[in-house]
Amino acid sequence: MGRALMIQGAGSNVGKSLVVAGLIRAFKNRGLTTRPFKPQNMSNNAAVTADGGEIGRAQALQALAAGVAPHTDMNPVLLKPESETGSQLIVQGKMRGHLSARDFGREKQNLMPPVLESFHRVASQADLTIVEGAGSPAEINLRRNDIANMGFARAANVPVVLLGDIDRGGVIAQMVGTQAVLDADDAQQIVGFAINKFRGDVSLFDAGLTAITAHTGWPSLGVLSWFQDAWKLPAEDALELASHAGGKIKIAVPVLSRIANFDDLDPLTNEPDVTVEMIHAGTALPGDADLVLIPGSKSTIADLTYFRAQGWDIDLRAHHRRGGRILGLCGGYQMLGQDIRDPDGIESRQRSVEGLGLLDISTEMRPEKTLALTRATYLASGDQVMGYEIHIGQTQGPDCERAWLDIDGRPEGAASIDGRIRGCYLHGLFAADAFRAAFLKDFGAVSTTHYDQGVEDTLDALAQQLEQQLDLDQILSLAREVA
Repeated sequence: MGRALMIQGAGSNVGKSLVVAGLIRAFKNRGLTTRPFKPQNMSNNAAVTADGGEIGRAQALQALAAGVAPHTDMNPVLLKPESETGSQLIVQGKMRGHLSARDFGREKQNLMPPVLESFHRVASQADLTIVEGAGSPAEINLRRNDIANMGFARAANVPVVLLGDIDRGGVIAQMVGTQAVLDADDAQQIVGFAINKFRGDVSLFDAGLTAITAHTGWPSLGVLSWFQDAWKLPAEDALELASHAGGKIKIAVPVLSRIANFDDLDPLTNEPDVTVEMIHAGTALPGDADLVLIPGSKSTIADLTYFRAQGWDIDLRAHHRRGGRILGLCGGYQMLGQDIRDPDGIESRQRSVEGLGLLDISTEMRPEKTLALTRATYLASGDQVMGYEIHIGQTQGPDCERAWLDIDGRPEGAASIDGRIRGCYLHGLFAADAFRAAFLKDFGAVSTTHYDQGVEDTLDALAQQLEQQLDLDQILSLAREVA
């Protein structure tokens, strides 16, 4: 069994996922076998794995950085928020139930065994396993039964590098304050620190590094400049969703309150001919959009209510009357129908809700969850699409007779009579270069990118920056043998 090192953050959104992906690729490029691991994640942006489960999207990207297929062991506990106070609990890729935040606090003590089991399976396959924490160890109110940060690090005896975000300001206080609030044994687990997201002349922070080391005793492992191409990689946090200005066509995307699997948009934002405009609460859908794309949702019925509360249902009908096109993916597909029935109360106390009525389809929520890696054919062009399905609910109706995808002889999706409104359950379809080119051609746009290769190139560029700006030799020396 090889060595392991954990990256924890001095706060949320400090760039842990990106740095872990970069370290994994950098050490892979040095000839080491690398693997990612995150004990506990919270995200509605999930990836389906070949072993039939789901993990956080960041761990799927990190697996790509390692050059291996994603596996459920890489993220054994995944929380998928369904409301302000409750989440769906996924353990080793499978849904275990629905928990409130308070109930999860009690359940954590039962989750360390499967977390450690998964970790040791992952670590047994690698020379070096890079572990990603969640949130910050400074959230000491969450320390009891912790499996995400110091609780895991101490249980697995994995040393920790603390990552700070200088872009938001106060990074010296972040680092020194973290040590101040940790108990002595937790603080002892930290073996060094690094600073992320620096802009400008890095030498200007030399005195800051000296001050942090003087107060904490931790060695500095380097300062990372702002990585300009981070937007080209799949993001896990909906807070990072941003519009991207491009050219000929405009795609408007309403940002749902429980938006899920929004990496569907990434290949489109990489296209020079495409403007992707994220429409947030309180803002009308733009009248000049060529396409309105309704993304996936973790809670379709709740987000349908949210959609109407913004007045987007009225805007959407006006968009269609003007000749605009509409595409719904997964939860967005379900919303476009005549109704959504939920007889078992899986998502809502309402047993039936009226849909947007733009497709002649009906959806019924069912307890069984569909999780599958899927190869499909785009019927209009014959192009192949490799994507994934991750949903509850089955959809049928007259517009399903105009399916526009084929999955091993099974029709998938639905379309309106005029063809300007479509929907399907397949995620990831825009990552297929040929399909994306054919789809954009209908709008008069030309696709010029090779998405998967672009992600690989960006990971290599990230790894090269880490080689230049971090002391990777020291970082490797700090990794500890896994018992």
